Amino acid sequence: MNRAYRLALTGALGAALVAGGASAAFAAAPSAAPSAAPSTSPSAAISARPALTAQASTTTVNAWQEFRVSGKATAIKAGTKVTLQQKQGSKWVSLPATVAVDKSSAYSMRVKLGIKGKNSLRVTGGQATSPEFTVTVR
Repeated sequence: MNRAYRLALTGALGAALVAGGASAAFAAAPSAAPSAAPSTSPSAAISARPALTAQASTTTVNAWQEFRVSGKATAIKAGTKVTLQQKQGSKWVSLPATVAVDKSSAYSMRVKLGIKGKNSLRVTGGQATSPEFTVTVR
């Protein structure tokens, strides 16, 4: 079974589960014979796109006080490394905070920041980048 067909099947099953439960998912599953052209349905495209979420355990910390950044990975393989980035000026700089995504598609890393003020942060890895979030360092 080729990759495009598996992704299309996964997308169709996921959309059917969301729409109407398990019985609709199995009723909506395509036949075992793959079509010549890969599926371009919106649900297949959405489920195949890598994505990351990220949130800090707190929004305000003292300088060099440890806190956690955690989140979920979508369409990213377990074991893929994700890295915390900090906006410094107009550039995103990778910090020495890297962790692997676990088998339940989650990650959690311990972080310490020393630059006082509002720190814009994000997590990147597996061809995805999380939305930006802010931690204020006092």
